[in-house]
Amino acid sequence: MHNPDSNNAHPAAASGAAERVRIFDTTLRDGEQTPGFAMDARAKLRLAQALEALGVDVLEAGFPQASPDDFAAVAQIASTLRSTTTCALARCQDGDIDAAARALETAWRSRIHVFISTSPLHREHKLGMSRQQVLDAAHAGVARARELCHEVEFSAEDAMRTEPEFLAEVLSAAVAAGATTLNVPDTVGYMTPAEVAARFAWLRAHVRGAADVVFSAHCHDDLGLAVANSLAAIEAGARQVECTINGIGERAGNAALEEIVMALKVRAARFGVDTRIDSRKLHPTSRLLCQLTGQNVQRNKAIVGDNAFAHESGIHQHGMLRHRDTYEIMRPQDVGIADTRLVLGKHSGRAALRQRLAVLGHAPDAAALEAIFARFKTLADRKREVLDEDLDALALGHDPDAQGPWHLVQLGTSTQLGGSATASVRLAHDDGRQASEAALGDGPVDAVLRAIERATGSTLDLAEFQVRAVGAGGDAQGQAHLLARHGQREWRGHGVSTDIVEATAQAALAIVNRIARQQAAAPAPLAANQ
Repeated sequence: MHNPDSNNAHPAAASGAAERVRIFDTTLRDGEQTPGFAMDARAKLRLAQALEALGVDVLEAGFPQASPDDFAAVAQIASTLRSTTTCALARCQDGDIDAAARALETAWRSRIHVFISTSPLHREHKLGMSRQQVLDAAHAGVARARELCHEVEFSAEDAMRTEPEFLAEVLSAAVAAGATTLNVPDTVGYMTPAEVAARFAWLRAHVRGAADVVFSAHCHDDLGLAVANSLAAIEAGARQVECTINGIGERAGNAALEEIVMALKVRAARFGVDTRIDSRKLHPTSRLLCQLTGQNVQRNKAIVGDNAFAHESGIHQHGMLRHRDTYEIMRPQDVGIADTRLVLGKHSGRAALRQRLAVLGHAPDAAALEAIFARFKTLADRKREVLDEDLDALALGHDPDAQGPWHLVQLGTSTQLGGSATASVRLAHDDGRQASEAALGDGPVDAVLRAIERATGSTLDLAEFQVRAVGAGGDAQGQAHLLARHGQREWRGHGVSTDIVEATAQAALAIVNRIARQQAAAPAPLAANQ
């Protein structure tokens, strides 16, 4: 069969020898300094360990001179990593470089990343320095750093708006002083892929000593081109890309690590390079970052968004059921997602409904399926997404909007110093019973979940918990989403309240109630013969 990539294959791919592109992760430096994404030292260490397990080559842990906390975080990460190079950022100033070196003293392998602005705009308005002063500072900074760590990377800030001849001169000076990696950043996300490719090709031909160093791309996403520009740089010979998980970073963000990695993997025949990233850990690492920062990615985010491997269109779902490759260019398992999700909504057809009902244990005949489908369409017109619990109710002839049997009557919580909390709940059952229980937990949310389990006698294995604001201001409502395992099934519950603990309690009760209704509808087992 004809390979659609064959006409554009990279020479290395044709020969069967794939070069490796280094992944330089700056989630904890360029990403973490972004408004809304700050992390404490414990969160930084946890993410750093996940990034090492992911397989990043270089981890930029922070800017030690920025603050004592940043210094301590870099030092702690440096002492922990054992297979990933720990990098610290520094301006071409003695104080910055010395602070970076001290923070990296215990690193398995250390890199100091020195930078200075080179563009006319930055030289005049930011630095107040001449070309020669910038050139001298770059050489001196690299030379000093070279004596204090295993390797040195040099960045020309705002490189893409710098005069090419002067940029080549500065980079040549950095090589002469001992830099082994040259970073050519598109600091303000101004360039297009063709321009980036041309600039890297030109620099590799004009920088003295270019054959002995690694060229690196660091692209921002102001025009939405960061990943495309990074890939263009790779095609032009860059063998390191600087990126972040979920593409977080200043302004519109950085190039997204997961998108670059999967583009190189899916289009391997074109690029002829690979990375040492374990792509199966991309989604878990993305979710960890969301958990640590409280910032979720948009649903349609490439690779790791909720909709990346979800299909609602009836035409798409029918194609997916026939052959996965009709609408997916990679497997969800390749990025750490369990499976493709056929989202049932108003655009879905009979084929997807029948398939999902079968997964849930229902096998209606043709006439019954038509009746269920008609009720499903009516429900789907009112709801954004029809959940498995709704389908159970439809298949069993129940009202999918049913609420009971348990109802929340009273809820109380208190939190102690150190984070532990207690919760008490009083619930009422449709049959007239009432149940009151209290529980201790790691926090108020954990405590209220434990109390509800005790009161209802249902054990929930919590797999996912999310809280999102609905609206703005101090009186904004919080929407809680829970995913829990019970028996052989996964169950979802949702709750909304101005109190996130109450929203969580409502979501947990929604799951408990659906389990109870499912059990009540199950046929009683036949009595054994006496």
